[in-house]
Amino acid sequence: MSKHIGILAHSAEGATLSYRTVWQEGIAAMGPHNHPQITMSGIAMHHAMEMWETGDLAGLRTLFLEDARRLAAAGADFFILPDNTAHIALEQPGEDFPIPCLHIADVVAREAMARGYRHIGVLGTNWTMEGPVYKGALARRRLERAIPDEAGRAYIHDAIFEELCLGEFQDKTRDGFVRIIERLKQAGCDAAALVCTEIPLLVTPDVSPLPLLDSTRLQAAAAVAVALGDAPMPDWRCGPV
Repeated sequence: MSKHIGILAHSAEGATLSYRTVWQEGIAAMGPHNHPQITMSGIAMHHAMEMWETGDLAGLRTLFLEDARRLAAAGADFFILPDNTAHIALEQPGEDFPIPCLHIADVVAREAMARGYRHIGVLGTNWTMEGPVYKGALARRRLERAIPDEAGRAYIHDAIFEELCLGEFQDKTRDGFVRIIERLKQAGCDAAALVCTEIPLLVTPDVSPLPLLDSTRLQAAAAVAVALGDAPMPDWRCGPV
Protein backbone atom coordinates (compact mmCIF):
# COMPACT_ATOMS: atom_id res chain seq x y z
CA MET A 1 0.00 0.00 0.00
CA SER A 2 1.51 3.30 -1.05
CA LYS A 3 1.64 6.29 1.26
CA HIS A 4 -0.86 9.13 0.93
CA ILE A 5 0.64 12.33 -0.54
CA GLY A 6 -0.65 15.71 0.56
CA ILE A 7 -0.18 18.72 -1.70
CA LEU A 8 -0.36 22.07 0.08
CA ALA A 9 -1.35 24.46 -2.69
CA HIS A 10 -0.28 28.10 -2.68
CA SER A 11 0.03 29.35 -6.25
CA ALA A 12 -2.63 27.71 -8.42
CA GLU A 13 -0.66 26.99 -11.62
CA GLY A 14 2.27 25.45 -9.74
CA ALA A 15 0.04 23.31 -7.55
CA THR A 16 -1.87 22.09 -10.59
CA LEU A 17 1.36 21.11 -12.35
CA SER A 18 2.49 19.33 -9.20
CA TYR A 19 -0.75 17.35 -8.93
CA ARG A 20 -0.59 16.36 -12.58
CA THR A 21 3.05 15.28 -12.27
CA VAL A 22 2.34 13.16 -9.20
CA TRP A 23 -0.24 11.09 -10.99
CA GLN A 24 1.89 10.89 -14.16
CA GLU A 25 4.85 9.62 -12.13
CA GLY A 26 2.51 7.23 -10.36
CA ILE A 27 1.30 5.77 -13.64
CA ALA A 28 4.89 5.41 -14.86
CA ALA A 29 5.78 3.42 -11.75
CA MET A 30 2.54 1.59 -10.97
CA GLY A 31 0.85 1.05 -14.32
CA PRO A 32 -2.14 2.52 -16.21
CA HIS A 33 -4.72 4.43 -14.19
CA ASN A 34 -2.80 3.91 -10.96
CA HIS A 35 -1.06 6.32 -8.61
CA PRO A 36 -0.67 7.00 -4.88
CA GLN A 37 -3.58 8.63 -3.09
CA ILE A 38 -3.38 12.42 -3.36
CA THR A 39 -5.15 15.09 -1.36
CA MET A 40 -4.69 18.77 -2.16
CA SER A 41 -5.71 21.70 0.02
CA GLY A 42 -4.94 25.36 -0.30
CA ILE A 43 -6.28 28.72 0.78
CA ALA A 44 -6.31 31.13 -2.19
CA MET A 45 -2.99 32.97 -2.54
CA HIS A 46 -4.96 36.23 -2.46
CA HIS A 47 -5.17 35.89 1.33
CA ALA A 48 -1.38 35.68 1.64
CA MET A 49 -0.25 38.51 -0.62
CA GLU A 50 -0.37 41.27 1.99
CA MET A 51 1.67 39.07 4.33
CA TRP A 52 4.31 38.62 1.66
CA GLU A 53 4.44 42.34 0.99
CA THR A 54 4.79 43.19 4.68
CA GLY A 55 7.17 40.34 5.49
CA ASP A 56 4.78 38.65 7.93
CA LEU A 57 6.47 35.24 7.79
CA ALA A 58 4.91 34.10 11.07
CA GLY A 59 1.45 34.82 9.70
CA LEU A 60 2.24 32.91 6.52
CA ARG A 61 3.53 29.96 8.50
CA THR A 62 0.27 29.89 10.46
CA LEU A 63 -1.69 29.96 7.19
CA PHE A 64 0.26 26.96 5.86
CA LEU A 65 -0.06 25.14 9.19
CA GLU A 66 -3.86 25.33 8.92
CA ASP A 67 -3.75 23.67 5.50
CA ALA A 68 -1.26 21.05 6.72
CA ARG A 69 -3.75 20.17 9.45
CA ARG A 70 -6.45 19.70 6.80
CA LEU A 71 -4.15 17.37 4.87
CA ALA A 72 -3.34 15.40 8.02
CA ALA A 73 -7.05 15.14 8.84
CA ALA A 74 -7.64 13.74 5.34
CA GLY A 75 -5.09 11.01 6.04
CA ALA A 76 -2.01 12.30 4.23
CA ASP A 77 1.22 10.72 5.51
CA PHE A 78 3.41 13.63 4.40
CA PHE A 79 3.05 16.72 2.24
CA ILE A 80 4.74 18.74 -0.43
CA LEU A 81 4.37 22.47 -0.91
CA PRO A 82 5.01 23.19 -4.60
CA ASP A 83 5.88 26.82 -4.00
CA ASN A 84 9.54 27.63 -3.45
CA THR A 85 9.01 31.06 -1.91
CA ALA A 86 6.62 29.59 0.65
CA HIS A 87 9.49 27.55 2.09
CA ILE A 88 10.87 30.79 3.54
CA ALA A 89 7.86 30.77 5.87
CA LEU A 90 8.08 27.02 6.49
CA GLU A 91 11.67 27.48 7.68
CA GLN A 92 10.62 29.96 10.36
CA PRO A 93 10.59 28.74 13.99
CA GLY A 94 7.27 27.62 15.38
CA GLU A 95 5.01 24.71 16.19
CA ASP A 96 5.79 21.41 14.47
CA PHE A 97 3.53 20.65 11.53
CA PRO A 98 1.31 17.57 12.03
CA ILE A 99 2.91 15.64 9.16
CA PRO A 100 6.40 15.98 7.66
CA CYS A 101 7.22 17.98 4.55
CA LEU A 102 9.45 17.03 1.62
CA HIS A 103 11.56 20.20 1.28
CA ILE A 104 11.58 21.38 -2.34
CA ALA A 105 15.03 23.03 -2.25
CA ASP A 106 16.64 19.92 -0.77
CA VAL A 107 15.16 17.88 -3.63
CA VAL A 108 16.60 20.32 -6.20
CA ALA A 109 20.01 20.42 -4.52
CA ARG A 110 20.21 16.62 -4.37
CA GLU A 111 19.34 16.40 -8.06
CA ALA A 112 21.97 18.99 -8.95
CA MET A 113 24.58 16.92 -7.15
CA ALA A 114 23.39 13.70 -8.80
CA ARG A 115 23.75 15.29 -12.24
CA GLY A 116 27.18 16.66 -11.45
CA TYR A 117 26.29 20.36 -11.57
CA ARG A 118 28.33 22.69 -9.38
CA HIS A 119 27.26 26.26 -10.16
CA ILE A 120 23.50 26.77 -10.16
CA GLY A 121 21.67 29.82 -11.49
CA VAL A 122 18.50 30.41 -9.45
CA LEU A 123 15.37 31.89 -11.07
CA GLY A 124 12.27 32.59 -9.00
CA THR A 125 10.54 35.38 -7.15
CA ASN A 126 12.70 38.08 -5.61
CA TRP A 127 12.04 36.52 -2.22
CA THR A 128 13.38 33.18 -3.45
CA MET A 129 16.32 34.52 -5.46
CA GLU A 130 17.54 36.82 -2.69
CA GLY A 131 16.31 34.77 0.28
CA PRO A 132 17.76 32.03 2.46
CA VAL A 133 16.09 28.85 1.17
CA TYR A 134 18.26 28.09 -1.87
CA LYS A 135 21.28 29.83 -0.45
CA GLY A 136 21.14 27.36 2.41
CA ALA A 137 20.14 24.23 0.50
CA LEU A 138 22.91 24.64 -2.08
CA ALA A 139 25.54 25.68 0.45
CA ARG A 140 24.83 22.58 2.56
CA ARG A 141 25.99 20.55 -0.45
CA ARG A 142 28.87 22.89 -1.28
CA LEU A 143 27.25 24.01 -4.51
CA GLU A 144 27.67 27.53 -5.84
CA ARG A 145 24.65 29.75 -6.34
CA ALA A 146 24.17 32.66 -8.72
CA ILE A 147 21.19 34.95 -9.29
CA PRO A 148 20.40 37.40 -12.10
CA ASP A 149 21.34 41.05 -11.81
CA GLU A 150 18.88 43.54 -10.34
CA ALA A 151 17.13 44.23 -13.64
CA GLY A 152 16.86 40.51 -14.36
CA ARG A 153 15.43 39.79 -10.93
CA ALA A 154 12.81 42.52 -11.35
CA TYR A 155 11.86 41.18 -14.79
CA ILE A 156 11.39 37.64 -13.48
CA HIS A 157 9.52 38.66 -10.33
CA ASP A 158 7.08 40.89 -12.21
CA ALA A 159 6.47 38.25 -14.89
CA ILE A 160 5.68 35.63 -12.26
CA PHE A 161 2.98 37.68 -10.51
CA GLU A 162 1.60 39.62 -13.46
CA GLU A 163 1.54 36.74 -15.95
CA LEU A 164 2.60 33.23 -14.93
CA CYS A 165 0.60 32.89 -11.70
CA LEU A 166 -2.45 34.04 -13.67
CA GLY A 167 -1.97 31.38 -16.36
CA GLU A 168 -0.58 33.77 -18.98
CA PHE A 169 2.47 32.54 -20.96
CA GLN A 170 3.81 34.82 -23.69
CA ASP A 171 6.55 34.23 -26.24
CA LYS A 172 8.11 37.62 -25.56
CA THR A 173 8.33 36.82 -21.85
CA ARG A 174 9.93 33.46 -22.63
CA ASP A 175 12.52 35.25 -24.75
CA GLY A 176 13.33 37.51 -21.80
CA PHE A 177 13.86 34.52 -19.51
CA VAL A 178 16.09 32.85 -22.10
CA ARG A 179 18.27 35.97 -22.31
CA ILE A 180 18.65 35.99 -18.54
CA ILE A 181 19.62 32.30 -18.51
CA GLU A 182 22.17 32.98 -21.26
CA ARG A 183 23.77 35.66 -19.07
CA LEU A 184 23.94 33.18 -16.18
CA LYS A 185 25.66 30.72 -18.52
CA GLN A 186 28.19 33.36 -19.52
CA ALA A 187 28.81 34.00 -15.81
CA GLY A 188 29.85 30.37 -15.33
CA CYS A 189 26.65 28.57 -14.34
CA ASP A 190 26.31 24.99 -15.53
CA ALA A 191 22.58 24.65 -14.77
CA ALA A 192 19.53 26.82 -14.18
CA ALA A 193 17.13 26.01 -11.35
CA LEU A 194 13.56 27.03 -12.17
CA VAL A 195 12.46 27.60 -8.60
CA CYS A 196 9.15 29.28 -9.14
CA THR A 197 6.72 26.46 -9.80
CA GLU A 198 5.18 28.23 -12.81
CA ILE A 199 8.42 28.93 -14.73
CA PRO A 200 8.66 25.37 -16.17
CA LEU A 201 5.38 26.05 -17.97
CA LEU A 202 7.12 28.91 -19.80
CA VAL A 203 10.78 27.86 -20.12
CA THR A 204 11.35 24.36 -21.48
CA PRO A 205 14.60 22.42 -22.06
CA ASP A 206 14.46 22.90 -25.83
CA VAL A 207 14.79 26.70 -25.53
CA SER A 208 17.08 26.99 -22.50
CA PRO A 209 20.79 27.77 -22.94
CA LEU A 210 21.47 25.72 -19.77
CA PRO A 211 20.25 22.36 -18.46
CA LEU A 212 17.21 22.89 -16.25
CA LEU A 213 16.36 21.81 -12.73
CA ASP A 214 12.55 21.92 -12.68
CA SER A 215 11.69 22.21 -8.99
CA THR A 216 7.99 21.45 -9.48
CA ARG A 217 8.41 18.17 -11.31
CA LEU A 218 11.45 17.09 -9.29
CA GLN A 219 9.56 17.51 -6.02
CA ALA A 220 6.51 15.68 -7.38
CA ALA A 221 8.64 12.77 -8.62
CA ALA A 222 10.45 12.62 -5.28
CA ALA A 223 7.08 12.50 -3.49
CA VAL A 224 6.03 9.48 -5.53
CA ALA A 225 9.32 7.76 -4.70
CA VAL A 226 8.60 8.32 -1.00
CA ALA A 227 5.01 7.12 -1.36
CA LEU A 228 6.14 3.89 -3.03
CA GLY A 229 8.87 3.21 -0.49
CA ASP A 230 11.70 3.87 -2.95
CA ALA A 231 12.95 6.82 -0.87
CA PRO A 232 12.83 7.44 2.88
CA MET A 233 10.02 9.35 4.51
CA PRO A 234 10.91 12.98 5.20
CA ASP A 235 11.28 13.88 8.85
CA TRP A 236 11.23 17.69 8.58
CA ARG A 237 8.13 19.10 10.28
CA CYS A 238 9.03 22.65 9.27
CA GLY A 239 11.20 25.08 11.17
CA PRO A 240 14.86 26.13 10.84
CA VAL A 241 16.90 23.75 8.70
